[in-house]
Amino acid sequence: MDLGLSGRVAVVTGGSSGIGLATAQVLLAEGADVALCGRSPERLSAAGRELADKHGNERVLATRCDVLSADDCKELAAAVSRWRGRCDLLVNNAGQARMSTFAETTDAAWTEELNLKFFSQIFPIRAFRALLEASDAPAIVGVNSLLAYQPEPHMVCTSAARAGVQNLLKSLAGELAPKIRVNSIVLGLVDSGQWRRRYESLGLSMSRADWLASVAKEKGIPLGRLGEPVEAARAIAFLGSPAASYVTGAQLEISGGVSRFI
Repeated sequence: MDLGLSGRVAVVTGGSSGIGLATAQVLLAEGADVALCGRSPERLSAAGRELADKHGNERVLATRCDVLSADDCKELAAAVSRWRGRCDLLVNNAGQARMSTFAETTDAAWTEELNLKFFSQIFPIRAFRALLEASDAPAIVGVNSLLAYQPEPHMVCTSAARAGVQNLLKSLAGELAPKIRVNSIVLGLVDSGQWRRRYESLGLSMSRADWLASVAKEKGIPLGRLGEPVEAARAIAFLGSPAASYVTGAQLEISGGVSRFI
């Protein structure tokens, strides 16, 4: 199926690794030009070179941006405007999980987590809204977590923040309609750098593959494994493409069937 992304311009936040980098790769393969951003200049530069080597330097823009800075997001939008003069798709992917119970979570940690989850969506959307409204098929895709619907007690702070973000995206789908479509994916467990670091910190004798299989079994994932970043990326590409032109305010679960809600 042709997603209709050829010649489109996409922006991916948190694009230097994991799901963000996989999303940039999928969008480029579908024919879109991609601007990606991240906080680490080294990782961003490496990701930009990797993408440019495969898809052409002229189709990739790698720009440092802290999505928790309104000024940085405005500068990113200005850079994209100078580069292509348009934006058809904004993928808000930045963010990570915080492991803590209610008793363990300090006021400062609550503030930091809520700020991260909300403003990593709010600032980029504000910055790119005008460019998106000028597109003939604009879309926003927020990358969120299954924790928004299925909270975990050892991730109480992140779960609460994720639920709030899901409410925000649903509200924006109504407010920005009919011009801009707003959808989200909600992720279960996806193999990423965070899982690699966790495995390395444990110093286990079993292989990483066997350890991940044991994690999937422990978590009761029906498909028996963790997801791959590219599997999330494909869902993002679909929701952000003209092929999903009548889809807005929706969430697509990428979890291997682990959810318990209907």
